[in-house]
Amino acid sequence: MPISNRYDFVLLFDVKDGNPNGDPDAGNLPRLDAETGHGLVTDVSLKRKVRNFVGMVKDCQRPYDIYVKEKGVLERLHREAYKEIGASDELADDKDGKDAKKKRKGSEDSVRKARDWMCQNFFDVRTFGAVMSTGVNCGQVRGPVQLTFARSADPVIATEHSITRMAVATEAESERQEGDNRTMGRKHTVPYGLYRAHGFVSSFLAKQTGFGEEDLALLWQSLGSMFEHDRSAARGEMSTRGLYVFKHQSELGNAHAHALFDMVKTHRLADVPRSFADYRVDVGGAGLPAGVELQRLVG
Repeated sequence: MPISNRYDFVLLFDVKDGNPNGDPDAGNLPRLDAETGHGLVTDVSLKRKVRNFVGMVKDCQRPYDIYVKEKGVLERLHREAYKEIGASDELADDKDGKDAKKKRKGSEDSVRKARDWMCQNFFDVRTFGAVMSTGVNCGQVRGPVQLTFARSADPVIATEHSITRMAVATEAESERQEGDNRTMGRKHTVPYGLYRAHGFVSSFLAKQTGFGEEDLALLWQSLGSMFEHDRSAARGEMSTRGLYVFKHQSELGNAHAHALFDMVKTHRLADVPRSFADYRVDVGGAGLPAGVELQRLVG
């Protein structure tokens, strides 16, 4: 059954001596707000970690398969959808090729059925939505769960380090170094940063995709544990430090999201924070609005 409540949530996570989200257009430097120096982590990066966690826990078995996988070919899944709904003939190109484009797009009824099939079988489609209209057309889905960029509580400084590998990749490199065989590289880290992202869950959109209570529980589990299974030398130490969920009694909502987010405040306790202990998190303030329940899933 689709969910019947609106949810808004605050996600707090931190990084220590790592790069939480490198920018490939800037030499993989940690993403920064150029005006304020605050660190940024994209919503795409956070969704990737949720996808990876769900794929690991559910072994990519349907109905919890993952649509956007590493090295995936999305059109193969679109074609599978048409096969499963019995509309494979709509994708067969004419011999003369005159109606090939039309037959790749499918009929209106087939697109609808294919979209529903994708929602039923892929967790990330019914959660985050997807544009599946390129190539073989499976329509577009607007997901009930949306995330913002994460922003650090205070400005961060990206530190650059020289690193050495005691080996080279080719014989030619070895000859040029006369057997010294060293490879120099660069590594970028943030000494410490506490990041905050906001999220929204719409019950109205959940009805359209079939996002249900089990999916919601899996989402909360993912946000709480996704960094525990995403370790790498580049990312340093990353941990979820707080997941504060505001559950509304009604589908439309009992309070504005921004007013609820303002109830979660972080206070810096040290001039130069280097751990989560250098912050205090206050939640609640004067009290929750009527019809809103606070669930502290982490923190």
